[in-house]
Amino acid sequence: MVDLSVTLAPGLRLKNPIMTASGTFGYGREYQPYLQLDNLGAMITKGLSLRPKAGNDCPRIVETPCGMLNAIGLENIGADAFLRDELPTLRAARATVVVNIFGETRDDYLRLATMLNREEGIAALEINISCPNVKAGGIQFGTDSRMAAELVGAIREATSLPLITKLSPNVTDIVAIAREVAAAGSDCISLINTITGMAVDLKTKKPSLANVTGGLSGPAIKPVALRMVYQVAKEVEIPVIGIGGIATANDALEFLLVGASAIQVGTYNFINPGIATEIVAGLEAYLTAHGVASISDFIGSLEVPE
Repeated sequence: MVDLSVTLAPGLRLKNPIMTASGTFGYGREYQPYLQLDNLGAMITKGLSLRPKAGNDCPRIVETPCGMLNAIGLENIGADAFLRDELPTLRAARATVVVNIFGETRDDYLRLATMLNREEGIAALEINISCPNVKAGGIQFGTDSRMAAELVGAIREATSLPLITKLSPNVTDIVAIAREVAAAGSDCISLINTITGMAVDLKTKKPSLANVTGGLSGPAIKPVALRMVYQVAKEVEIPVIGIGGIATANDALEFLLVGASAIQVGTYNFINPGIATEIVAGLEAYLTAHGVASISDFIGSLEVPE
């Protein structure tokens, strides 16, 4: 039997490297009719803020020929409601839960990290400093390596939970930011968040999204994500989690091959809500067929010509 387990940080060992991406998997409850949460490596909650957030005006989602453009604006129920109404369900489902957090200020992040540190059933925090669809908040930290490092360092002191920092592709040098947050104490890095895009309606002559611009996800961004994961994984000593257009086991294997230690499935959850566990089965079948005993032997085994 193939060993699919991966260790992302002290205290964060996953039974397999397949995670579900924040913003595409709600709080897990919505997907329980389609898969068993404890069969996933981990599930990542919808981004959580200190207080409830309404998000942007509608329309907030539009399909493109090879992906999805969204400007949800990080709508969420807030930390108190999550702990009261959602976390008990996830504990009962024995899910490995990573909570994605964001704030408008550094103090928001620190208060959230401190608050969640006390709660049973939270395996790690994913720090969102990369959402392009809000006017104030994380992205201001994610596009400045010094600010990103200072924020991660402060959160590191506020919590003993493993930290995953989610990076934006909408920067000049993602490797430089990855190095800074790794040095500041992040246990892992996840990338990429969505790429800023736009769609227009020729009938109305207006933007398709009320927010005008949004974040592009899905198959269209996979080559960009794969390239960035490859570049970052070569340059940092901590594990990298690949995100971007993953819809099949082969997609996941490609990210693992270039150096990702785990992957997150995002947009494709909306097309096939059981896809994450199907990818787990696909990984095991591929490795068995190729005589690979452990996923660790496959990760980062890409052969690049000199």
